[in-house]
Amino acid sequence: MVFLSWGRPSTEQQQQVINKAGTFNYDNKYRGASSRSVSKLKEDSEVNKDGFLINHSRVLVGSGKESYDRGKQALQNWKHFGMDWAFVDPKTPVETGKKFCVCVKEVLPWVMLPLQVAYVDESKKSRKGPAHFGYGSGTLEGHLLAGEERFSIELDRDGKVWYEIMSLSKPAHFLSFLGYPYVKLRQKHFAHHSSDAVLKHLETVK
Repeated sequence: MVFLSWGRPSTEQQQQVINKAGTFNYDNKYRGASSRSVSKLKEDSEVNKDGFLINHSRVLVGSGKESYDRGKQALQNWKHFGMDWAFVDPKTPVETGKKFCVCVKEVLPWVMLPLQVAYVDESKKSRKGPAHFGYGSGTLEGHLLAGEERFSIELDRDGKVWYEIMSLSKPAHFLSFLGYPYVKLRQKHFAHHSSDAVLKHLETVK
């Protein structure tokens, strides 16, 4: 089952996909796995044995609490999907259990990929000190891949603000099996464009 649209998917089309999508399409033992550090995931032999590929990007996007707050707002409003070839309905609330669609423009059709927010994680040690906000989304039946992806924004002890993307995924459809090298390339392409979108948002709202 693949969800396609020849034009930019409407809100109604996305809802239809969400209604048709089933439950998470990956093993329960990996539910919330994207909340773990990249180093711990790479050390976990089960992750590799089960065929998951780890994709990671961490980019400096600013400094200070104001930049962190703007970065958090960007993630809550899906500005990290602010591209002409990939988007999420910006009205989608970032809350555990919420289902949504990532819409991606391929060569001719758009592909609608159903996911569900698996968790939301936020920590703040003091008013001006280190802080972190992020959430992980798990793939649902009907997605071309199986796994999770985490988006997060962090204010470190030095006052630097980092935008991070981390995913563990593997093919879940014969099309993604056949074109997995292309899929991996698209993941890296997305990480680059997503970081640019966050930077653009932070600069725009100054």
